[in-house]
Amino acid sequence: MTIKPLVLLPDPILRETSKPVERFDDQLRTFADDMLATMYDAPGIGLAAIQVGEPLRMLVIDVSEKDEEPAPMVVINPQIVASTDQRNVHEEGCLSIPDYYAEVERPAGVTVNYLDLDGKQQTVEADGLLATCLQHEIDHLNGVLFIDYLSKLKRDMVVRKFRKLAKDRPPARMVG
Repeated sequence: MTIKPLVLLPDPILRETSKPVERFDDQLRTFADDMLATMYDAPGIGLAAIQVGEPLRMLVIDVSEKDEEPAPMVVINPQIVASTDQRNVHEEGCLSIPDYYAEVERPAGVTVNYLDLDGKQQTVEADGLLATCLQHEIDHLNGVLFIDYLSKLKRDMVVRKFRKLAKDRPPARMVG
């Protein structure tokens, strides 16, 4: 397993819409393992492929507690097919926006259809932290960041801060 470099704000790739996964093979399984290793190393509870520079509709999640057995999920080509009217507010953070957290309101529950690593159709009905994490990561696949749910003033402050930080650091990934 390889730990991949994370793409950080303000990298424009984070605003791209990811393309569906079409090939389910050993290369995809290896990539899923690399994504999980990267997420656990960060440490985080979710990671979208775009966050490691691959614009694929794929994400990994593990919302198990530290004292529990890991419960990784690999979610490919996800679609939210239903959401509850009830809302929840969670404090969210993002591996691509390190050390910044804000409260975000989202549907409390969602039903997500997706494909597993074998290309088989799966459905998960999620609530609580899993629902929030799925929505956050699926947003990434559509070029949406959790800061987009904040007021324009707060969002602009975060973007300015990360633009300034980006000038002071070497590129996180190679382009080309």
